[in-house]
Amino acid sequence: MSQLQRITIAPSQLQQEQILLTKEQQHYLGRVLRLREGDRFIAMDGRGKWWLAQLAGEQAQVLEALLVETELPVSITLMVALPKGNGFDEVVRCCTELGVACIAPVLSDRTLLHPSPQKLERWRRIAAEAAEQSERSFVPTILEPVAFNTSLSFANSQQYICVARGDFPHLKDCLYHKGQETIIIATGPEGGWTTEEIENAKSAGFQPVSLGRRILRAVTAPVVALSLITATCEV
Repeated sequence: MSQLQRITIAPSQLQQEQILLTKEQQHYLGRVLRLREGDRFIAMDGRGKWWLAQLAGEQAQVLEALLVETELPVSITLMVALPKGNGFDEVVRCCTELGVACIAPVLSDRTLLHPSPQKLERWRRIAAEAAEQSERSFVPTILEPVAFNTSLSFANSQQYICVARGDFPHLKDCLYHKGQETIIIATGPEGGWTTEEIENAKSAGFQPVSLGRRILRAVTAPVVALSLITATCEV
């Protein structure tokens, strides 16, 4: 089972076995995901069609059409502030089972853990095992941990930051599924995001949302967020 990153494209971008990439997609593939010329990724049209593609400058070459039945119709990137101890192992395992496409561990102002490279290898191994166990077609990508403010360069239409306290709309009331999208969702550390982090996220186009009236643990929030998204999008 391959560990390939995926992006959602509009059907009109596919022309004669070539995918014409937008500037945002080029930035996402090259800068955020660090893909280089010749690297492979998966393109999906949000309507159930998937292709294996190879990056070639401002476009990509379609290598083959893929038959996929166990993946979500949307691509979910989860930004998680690293929790204490080995809690992130459980986040990776559960969220892989729920269908996440990409997990971006972030270091927030209140993050206590600064992971070693061995941790990253461990998380990738857990993701591979969980993907196999839950009969997924692909293993989620686990990015290297970066500072939260650095990670805000993801440019996307549906971006949410989960905030425990404050009068924000519930995530389930904000989600809309038109077929065509990547959803990015950020969940905070023990003690929650700082006011500055929330403001920075809002400036980057993130919408603050609530996951309910109870205060959830840092390892519970990502699972709840993903469950709400899958319930909305998989119907």
